[in-house]
Amino acid sequence: MVLQRVREAAVAVDGREVARISAGYLLLVGVEEGDDPDVATRMAAKVGALRLFPGDEGRGFDRPIGDVAGQVMVVSQFTLMGEVRKGNRPSWAAAAAPDVAGPLVEAVGEHLRGLGLEVATGVFGAMMEVSLVNDGPVTLVLDSADLLGPRKG
Repeated sequence: MVLQRVREAAVAVDGREVARISAGYLLLVGVEEGDDPDVATRMAAKVGALRLFPGDEGRGFDRPIGDVAGQVMVVSQFTLMGEVRKGNRPSWAAAAAPDVAGPLVEAVGEHLRGLGLEVATGVFGAMMEVSLVNDGPVTLVLDSADLLGPRKG
């Protein structure tokens, strides 16, 4: 997952805007083969707990998104699983199949809603145009392996 702190973000499909948020996070969510509902739950919990907003003095990283009434945009992005070590054409072999990935991307959004956050979403499987104004810029890469430890099996 790539998390970007944004001043605003929007998603359009076929030239028509389908979602928009004001200040908060844009999450580009890639689902890897082997990810499961526990991954979605733990990733959402981490996103909700991260302290990436300034405190009362306007500096630092002191407050989580819920403390600033921030919004979240969740956009599926299987290309995050692209492997480019060999050759010039990415391999998507590590990406989960759409029937697995779709529900897990949706679950991330649902868990964030469960934390009391306002969540907008892109359209799974669609060719989307994502626009954003990065705030900071603040951009983090969150890997499920970092939260869950090594994969079993």
